[in-house]
Amino acid sequence: MALTKKEVKTELEALGVEFDHTKTVAELRELLAQNAPAEAEEPAKEPPKAEAKPKAPVKPARSRLERRGKHFRKSAEQIDRSKTYSVAEAAELAVKTSHVKFDATVELHVNLDVDPRQADQNIRDNLVLPAGSGKSVKIAVLTDDAAAAKKAGAELAGTDELLALIEKGDITFDILISTPALMPQLGKYARVLGPRGLMPNPKSGTVTTDITKAVAEAKAGRVEYRVDSTGIIHLGIGKVSFTPKQLQDNVQAVLASIKANKPQGIKGAYLKSVHLTTTMGPSIPLDVSAIG
Repeated sequence: MALTKKEVKTELEALGVEFDHTKTVAELRELLAQNAPAEAEEPAKEPPKAEAKPKAPVKPARSRLERRGKHFRKSAEQIDRSKTYSVAEAAELAVKTSHVKFDATVELHVNLDVDPRQADQNIRDNLVLPAGSGKSVKIAVLTDDAAAAKKAGAELAGTDELLALIEKGDITFDILISTPALMPQLGKYARVLGPRGLMPNPKSGTVTTDITKAVAEAKAGRVEYRVDSTGIIHLGIGKVSFTPKQLQDNVQAVLASIKANKPQGIKGAYLKSVHLTTTMGPSIPLDVSAIG
């Protein structure tokens, strides 16, 4: 509804605008519109924020040792991580820190400063451990003289019967020894024997004409080691049931063999680190400087 002249006058006076009697009502209304204050825009209302859920407290990250079982942690507490040990000390600790209920294997891990991709640095050898390996091994011999092989201690021996077992995949032996003359007959079984580490090899002493000696050494604890792709040798050297002296003798024999195989091209430190451990047990660092 349009304002009257009197109402326009009241509105103009309220705004502090001088009222001009000479102007028409339409002009006064226009003047009022020009001087009327702009309506303030109401601020946009923000949508109500959802109540933030309280964050769960962040648990501190557990160390590698804290993530292990309580028996392992108790065993690890006996090892001083700020020092390295002599072979004799490590052998005693290996026996003390084994917490499993079975006769665990004692393992030697030797990190070498070699490049296994180089032929002369692909360290590999075998030896008879002075105190034996502690393993009960079943030996098969591919030979024409089965009687002599069995007399030497082999559980399986012969030619056709043994090859038939391999053909069927009935492999129940731990070591396979062969005479050089019969090695060609094993060629077609390389894919079966190779991945299991059972393919006879002259370097491991399992291809020989002296079957009696090979069987005797295998029973006595002949082991083979070979550096892996990262330059580390992993080898079982006995059992927890061994005396510390027996373990010490085996460790020293293996280390002596490894040092004897040092490539001529390696200058400076050859042994980067050496650790002794047991099945499911903590590792014990050895003093490399004392090993030589």
